[in-house]
Amino acid sequence: MKTKVLTLAVAAALLPTTSAWAAPTISDLEARINDLESRLTTNEQQTQQAESSASAFEFHGYARSGLLMNEHRTGATDTGPYMTAAGDLGAPVGRLGLEDTNYLEANLIHNRKLDNGSSAFFKIMLADGVETSNDWTADDSDLNVRQVYAQFSNLPSFTGAFENSTVWAGKRFDRDNFDIHFLDSDIVFLAGTGAGIYDVQMSDDWKANFSIYGRDFGSVESAGTDVENYVATMNNHIGQWQVMFSAMDSKDNEDVTDDSTATHRAKHGLHALLAYHANSFYGLQDGWSKSGVLIGSGLGAQLKAIGSDGNLNDDAKAVRAFTFGVKDINKTWSVAPALMAEYSQDRIKDNDEFKWGTFNVRVSQTFTENFEMVYEGSYQYMDLDNSVSSAKGSYYKATISPTLKLDTAAGFFERPELRFAVSYVDWSSDLDNYSVSTATGASTMGNGGETLFALQMETWF
Repeated sequence: MKTKVLTLAVAAALLPTTSAWAAPTISDLEARINDLESRLTTNEQQTQQAESSASAFEFHGYARSGLLMNEHRTGATDTGPYMTAAGDLGAPVGRLGLEDTNYLEANLIHNRKLDNGSSAFFKIMLADGVETSNDWTADDSDLNVRQVYAQFSNLPSFTGAFENSTVWAGKRFDRDNFDIHFLDSDIVFLAGTGAGIYDVQMSDDWKANFSIYGRDFGSVESAGTDVENYVATMNNHIGQWQVMFSAMDSKDNEDVTDDSTATHRAKHGLHALLAYHANSFYGLQDGWSKSGVLIGSGLGAQLKAIGSDGNLNDDAKAVRAFTFGVKDINKTWSVAPALMAEYSQDRIKDNDEFKWGTFNVRVSQTFTENFEMVYEGSYQYMDLDNSVSSAKGSYYKATISPTLKLDTAAGFFERPELRFAVSYVDWSSDLDNYSVSTATGASTMGNGGETLFALQMETWF
């Protein structure tokens, strides 16, 4: 009350005394001061609320874009990391010098943290991929929202094994997917729309993730509704080991008849991954390596993109082994070998049988702070029997690529890069024009013995 009286006195003393203005009454001054105090209180509350809810925005992305042509300068078709007859079975070859697609990912992220320690994360990913070299590509665009999800972390209500866990829901790539970048092949790719929880502390060295994803195969002809496939996963990290189990259920996946031959599509599936993530290059220092094996049956026989192929036979079985790593040999040389092989049977039809194996090695040689030479060699062996016809043989690729970087000392995965590449590809004549049909189409190989020229940029941040 004393403060308010003093304020009134000061305000009254400062009021003009000329007849032009009528002097306000004490009640008028009190009303104005009450309004001022109310505004100050509101502003203070808004300031405190803003301070207790810190927000931050991030932008991340990946892109590659380039021009590819053959020795006849007539363009290059049917090239890429999956250009062989085994490509639609998930068999990749080295990607350097073979990619003619312009592909980008743009990730928009909003982080929010409250003063109670809890935090929220929202992400949206836009992606597009085209092969045309034109600047205006709207008619060919595949622009798509590939991810949109939210997750909560450090919730005060979570205690015990869930104290440091993260819960999420939406459409997303699983956080613990990993790949062999040089082959443009995921080791395991779990994605779809669903919900889950990460980092449940099962013991001191054991964390587990649990999730349920939904995926669509198409539509049920009789009902006109989507064919839903539900994937339940438990992904365990025990020290440097990863043990992952997935089960699939798609009751509406219908059998089909093609050329009087019935294909009994799988309605269930199992998938498992065992991997070792080493913090050394196969026991040597200055590097890292990852090795493991995947097995699956039914819908789980699509070993890489879990639960994504509805054309799999109900008796389908597959096993895949992999290993890859990166090592800096010295300040000039670095090496990254990769090996992947798979065997599957009864995959699409009864009695089909597919074997393939890929060995790839990428080597970099530093010359200056901004220039290096990159060399890549690939070999793939295929023995393919689709129960109607068969073919076996080998594929070869050799690439040399002068490369510009901002700082070659920053490491093997430092981007962006600007590249010029020359590749020679060839394969056994028995593989010419042989195709393997799967859910994604059919890879048909032409005739081998071709030189390719590429200009490309690649970046991520």
